Amino acid sequence: MYASVAACLLASVGMEGPMSHRAPLGPPSAARFHRRRTSGTRDERYRSDVHTEAVQAVLARHVERKVAVPMPSKRRSLVVQTSMDAYTPPDSSSGSEEEAGPGDDMSGMEHWMSRPSQLGPAHLGSTSSSSSSTQSGGSGNAGRLADSLAHMHISHLAHAHLAHLGQSHHQQSHLSQSHHGKTSVLSSVHITTFLFAGVPVSSRVSAKIQQLVNTLKQPRRPPLREFFVDDFDELLEVQQPDPNQPRPEGAEMMPVRGEPLGVVTNWPPSLEAALQRWGTISPKAPCLTSLDTAGKPLYVLTYGKLWSRSIKLAYNILHKLGSKQEPMVRPGDRVALVFPNNDPVAFMVAFYGCLLAEVVPVPIEVPLSRKDAGSQQIGFLLGSCGVTVALTSDACHKGLPKSATGEIPQFKGWPKLLWFVTESKHLSKPPRDWFPHIKDANNDTAYIEYKTCKDGSVLGVTVTRIALLTHCQALTQSCSYTEAETIVNVLDFKKDVGLWHGILTSVMNMMHVISVPYSLMKVNPLSWIQKVCQYKAKVACVKSRDMHWALVAHKDQKDINLSSLRMLLVADGSNPWSISSCDAFLNVFQTKGLRTEVICPCASSPEALTVAIRRYDSSQPPGRGVLSMQGLSYGVVRVDTEERLSVLTVQDVGTVTPGGLVCVVKPEGVPQLCQTDEIGELCVCSIATGTSYYGLTGMTKNTFEVYPVSSSGGLISEYAFVRTGLLGFIGPGGLVFITGKMDGLIMVSGRRHNADDIVATALAVEPMKFVYRGRIAVFSVTVLRDERIVVVAEQRPDSTEEDSFQWMSRVLQAIDSIHGVGVFCLALVPANTLPKTPLGGIHLSEIKQLYLEGGLHPCNVLMCPHTCVTNLPKPRQKQPEIGPASVMVGNLVSGKRIAQASGRDLGQTDDNDQVRQTAFLFLSEVLQWRAQTTPDHILYTLLSSRVPAHSSLTCLQLHKRAERVAALLMERGGLQEGDHVALVYPPGIDLIAAFYGCLYAGCVPITVRPPHPQNISTTLPTVKMIVEVSHSVCVMTTAVICKLLRSKEAMATVDIRNWPPVLDTDDLPKKKPPALYKPTNPDGLAYLDFSVSTTGMLAGVQMSHNAVAAFCRSVKLQCELYPSREVAICLDPYCGLGFVLWCLCSVYSGHQSILIPPVELESNPALWLLAVSQLRVRDTFCSYSVMELCTKGLGLQTEALKARGLDLSRVRACVVVAEERPRMALTLSFSKLFKDLGLHPRSVSTAFGCRVNLAICLQGTSGPDPTTVYVDMRALRHDRVRLVERGSPHSLPLMESGKILPGVRIIIANPETKGPLGDSHLGEIWVHSAHNGSGYYSGYGEEVLQSDHFNSRLSFGDTQTVWARTGYLGFLRRTELTDANGERHDALFVVGALEEAMELRGMRYHPIDIETSVIRAHKSIVECAVFPWTNLLVVVVELEGSEQEALDLVPMVTKAVLEEHYLIVGVVVVTDIGVIPINSRGEKQRMHLRDGFLQDQLDPIYVAYNM
Repeated sequence: MYASVAACLLASVGMEGPMSHRAPLGPPSAARFHRRRTSGTRDERYRSDVHTEAVQAVLARHVERKVAVPMPSKRRSLVVQTSMDAYTPPDSSSGSEEEAGPGDDMSGMEHWMSRPSQLGPAHLGSTSSSSSSTQSGGSGNAGRLADSLAHMHISHLAHAHLAHLGQSHHQQSHLSQSHHGKTSVLSSVHITTFLFAGVPVSSRVSAKIQQLVNTLKQPRRPPLREFFVDDFDELLEVQQPDPNQPRPEGAEMMPVRGEPLGVVTNWPPSLEAALQRWGTISPKAPCLTSLDTAGKPLYVLTYGKLWSRSIKLAYNILHKLGSKQEPMVRPGDRVALVFPNNDPVAFMVAFYGCLLAEVVPVPIEVPLSRKDAGSQQIGFLLGSCGVTVALTSDACHKGLPKSATGEIPQFKGWPKLLWFVTESKHLSKPPRDWFPHIKDANNDTAYIEYKTCKDGSVLGVTVTRIALLTHCQALTQSCSYTEAETIVNVLDFKKDVGLWHGILTSVMNMMHVISVPYSLMKVNPLSWIQKVCQYKAKVACVKSRDMHWALVAHKDQKDINLSSLRMLLVADGSNPWSISSCDAFLNVFQTKGLRTEVICPCASSPEALTVAIRRYDSSQPPGRGVLSMQGLSYGVVRVDTEERLSVLTVQDVGTVTPGGLVCVVKPEGVPQLCQTDEIGELCVCSIATGTSYYGLTGMTKNTFEVYPVSSSGGLISEYAFVRTGLLGFIGPGGLVFITGKMDGLIMVSGRRHNADDIVATALAVEPMKFVYRGRIAVFSVTVLRDERIVVVAEQRPDSTEEDSFQWMSRVLQAIDSIHGVGVFCLALVPANTLPKTPLGGIHLSEIKQLYLEGGLHPCNVLMCPHTCVTNLPKPRQKQPEIGPASVMVGNLVSGKRIAQASGRDLGQTDDNDQVRQTAFLFLSEVLQWRAQTTPDHILYTLLSSRVPAHSSLTCLQLHKRAERVAALLMERGGLQEGDHVALVYPPGIDLIAAFYGCLYAGCVPITVRPPHPQNISTTLPTVKMIVEVSHSVCVMTTAVICKLLRSKEAMATVDIRNWPPVLDTDDLPKKKPPALYKPTNPDGLAYLDFSVSTTGMLAGVQMSHNAVAAFCRSVKLQCELYPSREVAICLDPYCGLGFVLWCLCSVYSGHQSILIPPVELESNPALWLLAVSQLRVRDTFCSYSVMELCTKGLGLQTEALKARGLDLSRVRACVVVAEERPRMALTLSFSKLFKDLGLHPRSVSTAFGCRVNLAICLQGTSGPDPTTVYVDMRALRHDRVRLVERGSPHSLPLMESGKILPGVRIIIANPETKGPLGDSHLGEIWVHSAHNGSGYYSGYGEEVLQSDHFNSRLSFGDTQTVWARTGYLGFLRRTELTDANGERHDALFVVGALEEAMELRGMRYHPIDIETSVIRAHKSIVECAVFPWTNLLVVVVELEGSEQEALDLVPMVTKAVLEEHYLIVGVVVVTDIGVIPINSRGEKQRMHLRDGFLQDQLDPIYVAYNM
C-alpha cells in the first residue's frame, strides 16, 4: 500500500555545500524515504533555514526586475511614533501557538548561524530559523535586497511624468483583470508613498499614478479566456480547473492501527483510584512543584496533600454550597475552574476534588477584564453547560475586577456565578465517616475541555471517565512512563497536552511534575532547560516556541547538560513549521548532551485527544518529506525533486496512539477514504477520544459520529470515528504526517492554502527585524464570491515608514512566488494593539471581525486587488444599435414605440393671461406695463435673518430703480446697445434692479456670483474668467464688493488693473435716462447664462427674448402662477432655472416672489421653512444643498419647530431645482423628517434642466405623482434599462424628474448613431422647445461645438426637426397614469451626464452609483467623489472621526466597489471633511477635485495605491 507514497516522499538530507543546488537525494529505491543518520557529528546538522533562503532568493529575483512602485502618501500626524522605552514586548501567557518572543536580541544565534551552510534543505515554513535568518545562507541576498529596495528608483519616482494613456477599452479590460500564474508580484503590489520627515518622496501625485499605471501595464498573468455571457446577467469568471493540476495516483489507503494497548496488571481501575493509591501508600512522594518568577520552588505538592485536600474540597463542593435540602451542586453538575497560569497546585487540587465529588470540571481562562477578547464566548459555553459555581484561588479571586460594593461583576455574556475559593483554610473538615465513592472508570463525563473555533465561538468537548483513563494508559505506554519519573512541563496545564501529561497521566504513574509558569519564561526563557538540568528530568513537555526562545537566550549559559532527557515532547510538533525549531534546537544543544532521538513531536486535537506520538527509539530515525507546495494546494502529496523554492518540509509525528485506528478522509462532503498520496482529514476510532460537543447534538454528529466509506461506498468499520481537524497523510511504516489544520485552511480559486504556511513565509522575509513572531494573523474574507487572503501583523515600534513599506511589498512578492496566490490586503497595526487571548496569543476571529467592521485602525495598508481578483466579468463588447436600415413602421422602432414625449401645447391661451393678450414679446415692456397698471403690487420680498424687517419691491419701485441703473450705464459707463455687462451681486433685490436696468439700456446682462470674502484666492479667478469670456465691457456691483475687489488679497490673486470699469450701484443718479431702449428683434440676445458644469467647464448659453418669454410662459402654465399667488424661492440666482425664477417669472406672471438667499440658512437653517409656514406659501423652490442643510441642521429640532408653530400642511409643491439625477435618498429623508410638521410626501418633487434648455421638466401643481422605478444597475452599465422588483439584488431606484413643461418635446436618441430609440431604452435626452438656448457664447468662434449641441437632427425617422442635445442619459417610460388632458403619462427618468460617466472595462459607470456604495461602506465616510484617471478609478472619501481610522477605509472602500460594481479601485484618497468641491447647486465638481489631486493640493490624510 505504501509504494506510491514511498515514491512520493523524500527525506532530504545530505552534506551539500553552501551554494549547492537542491538535487534529488538517495538511491532510487524504497530507501528514498530518507532517514537522518544518527552518528551525531556536527557536520550533519540539519539546516532549516531553507524557507528563509527560498524567500530571500525570490526577493532577489524581483529586485533584478527593478519595478518602481508608488508608496502610499501619509500625513505626518499619522506616522506612528512610539519610543522603544515606552514599549513592552507583546504580553502573553503560556499555551498558545502564537506568542511573541521575550527578547529581541538575536545576536545569540549569530555564532552558529553565520557559519557557511553545509546543510541540506529543510522546511520552507521556518519560523525559529526564520527568526534568525538574516545571518543565514540567504543573508547576502537579504542585505542586497534591502539596499536595492531602499534605493529603488526614487529618482525614477520623482521624474516619472504623466502621459495620458490613450488605451482602447480592450486594453483597459486586460489591465483590470489578472490570472493565476507565477509571475512578478512587484507588478501587482498595492504600494504607496509616505512623507518621510515631512518630505514627499515625489512632489506630484501624478508621478506616482504614472508609476502605478506602468506597473499595472506590465505583463502579469495571461488574459482570461472567453466564456459564456448571458444576455443580462454579468457572469463572474468561474475558475476552470487547471488541466495540468496534479491529481492523486495512489491506491486507496487502508486504516492504520496503533499497537494494541497492553493493559498492565497493576494499572489502577480509575484515575481517582490511582490518586487514592499514591496518596495512601506514598504520601510523601512529590507530585507537583510550582515555581515563582525567580525560578525558585514556591510549593511542593505531595501525593498525600493532593489526596487529603481533594477529599476536603469534594466534601465542601457537595455539602457546603446551598442548603442541606437544596444543595447547589449535585454529582454530574458542571463547575467552572478559574485559575491563573502560575498556580498549578490550586488547579490540580480543584480538578481532582471535582473528580472525587463526581462533578464535571470545566477549566477556563481567568477573565482579565470585562471586555477580554473572546471571554464573552466562554460565557456562552458556561451558560450552555449550566455552570452556576466557579472554583478559584484566593489570589485570583482578589485580582478579579470588582464593582464599588466589592461584588465581582457579571462578565459580558456570562451566567450568574457563585465564586468559591478552594484554599484549605476556607474549607470545612469532612466528618470522619465521610468518604468519596471511588468507582471504576465508566461512561460518565469526567471533564469538559473548551475549544475555540475558527469563527471565535467556544465549544466544550466532553471527555468520559473511561476515555480519560484509556488516554492516560495509551500515553503511559507510548511514552514509557515509569513511577517517580520527573517531568518538566512548560505547557498550559488547564487543557490539551499540558493537562493530559502534567495533571492526569502524571498522577496515574506517581510522577513528579515541575511546572514552569509562563511569567517565568518571559523573564528567563532558559528556565525550563535549567530545571531539566537541576532535577535531572527524564521528560520535558514544550512547544516549538519554548525551544525557539531557548535558542535566543542560551549563549551565556556554561553548565547546561541535557543528557538526562529521554523524551522532549513537542506539543505542536504537528504544525508544519515546528520542524525548524526542532532542528535548530538539536543543532545547538547536541553538544550539551541532547540526543537526536529524544525529540518527539506529537499530534493532537481537543476532539480526538492524542492522535499520534513519536517514540524515542534510536533504531528508528525520524522521517521527513520535502513536499511541493503546489501539490499540497491541490491536496496531493508530491515530493519535490526539482530545485524549487516552493516546498514544504514536514516531519513525522510518529505512529498512531496505542489502541487507536486512524484513517484519512476527504475534507469536504462524504467521509470517503483518500488515496495514499492524497491529503485529507485524519479521523480516529478509539476509546480515548472526546465524545461530544456539550449540548450541541448536530455538530456532535458531524464530528464525533463519522462513518468513513471506501470508494465502493461500503463502511470501513461499524464503529464511529472522530474527526481530528488535522490535515495530513500516512507515510511508509505507518508514520503520520500533518500538513495543516482544517481551521487554518483557506480555499482560494479551488486551491487550498494553509494559514500557518503563509505566516511562515511572511516571517521569513525579515525574521524578527520587523514583526514579532506570534503577532501575525492570516485569514480569508469572501469578496466577489471567492476567498481572499488578508494578512495582519503588528509592526515593531522602532520601525520606520520606509521599513514597513519595504517589508510589506516584499512579503507580497514572497507569498505570490512561493504559494502562487495573491494577497488581497496586508495591514500593519501599531505594536500591542491586536486583540489577545487570555494566554497572550492573538485572537484570530476577533481580528477578522475588526477587519470586517473597519475597526482595525492599521498604521499601514497595502492592497492588491489587481493581483488576486481574477474572476471579474468579461468586459462587454458594444452591441450594434438599430440603424436606418431597420424597419420603421409609424412610430415603432424594431417593434417598440419610439421613445418620445411632449408637454402640453403653449398655444392654449388662458383668458386671464393678460401678458399674452397684450402680446408683449419683451420682458422690459412687461415691466413697464405692470408699473403703469399695478404700480403698488408687490413683486419681490427679500428675507434675511440679519435684517429683521423684510425689504420688498413693488412694480413701480422696480421700474424706477431700473431706470436709474440704465441712466448710470448710459452716462457713467457710456455703454452702447448690445454691450455686455457683468452683474456681480449677492442674492437680493439689487441684482433684479440691475438686470432690468441693463434691459432698459439695451445691454446684455450676465449674472456672476461674487467672490467669497473668506476664500478670495479660489473664487475670484472664476469671476475674472466669466467677465473675460463674456467680453463684458463693465462690471456693476455694490460698494462692499467694490471694496473687496480692490483689497490686498484680491490684488494678490488677480490684477485688477486689466479689469473693465467697475460701477458701484449703491449711489445711483437721481434722474431718469433720456429714453428707454425699445428692443425690436425677438431673436436678439436677452441675457447670457454662464455656469460651471460639474466637470469644471465654463459655458455661457445665449438666451434670446423669444426664449425668455416662452420660458416664463411655460413655467407660468405649469405652476399656475397669477398675481394673487406667492412663491418662496431659496435658490442661488446666478444661472439656470434658479435665475429665471428669481429674476424673470414674477415680472412676467405678476406673482409675489419671496426671496430667501441660501447663504442665510448657514446661520439659520429654519429660515426657509419658517417663512413658508408663516407666509402660508403653497409653492416653493429649493436646491439639494438647501434640502441637505435643513435635513442635517434641523434633524433634532422638529419638536421645537412644532412648538414655534411651524406648519407645512399648506405646501402643495416643494420643487428641487437640479441638473442631475434626482437624489431619492435625500428627498425621502427630507419628506420623512418634516412629515410630522404637516409636509405631504407627494408635494416634494424635482425639476430637471441642463445647459441647452434650462428647464425641461418641472412637477408643477397638477398631474400624476412622480413615479419611481427600480432598474438593474448591471444592465445600466451596458446602456440598457431592465426593470426589476424593489429590493432585488443590484436594483437602483430612479425617480421621475418631474412633468415635461408645456411647449417641450423630448426624444431619446443613441448618442453615437443619433438614431431614435424605443420606449424604456437608455439613450441621450434630446429636446425641442421654444425656450432652448440659441447656442454657446464664446468670443472665440467655436461654432462646431455649438451646432452639434443646439442644432442636431436624427439620422433616420423624423430628420427634419431640430433638436438640442442635453448631454444627459435617460429613458422615457409610458406609465399607466393619465395626464390632465387624459393622455397616458410619459415619465422621463434621468440617469446621469454623459460627460461625467466613466468608461471602465467597456462599461459605462455613473459616479453617483459608485459613491453611494462607498458612503455605505463605513460609518466614518461622510462624503465621497470618484473620477477616472487614465484607466484607474480614483476614490476620494471625506473622513469624519480620528485620523487613526483613515486606513480602515481603504479595504472597506475597495471591497464595496468590487462587490457592487465589479471594479477595482486604483487609488483611495482619504481627506478631511469639506475637501470635495461642490457648486452652488450642491453638485460635486469632480474634475476640480481631480486637478487638485494631481497637483497635490488636497493635503490628504492618506493616499493608498491599490495594486
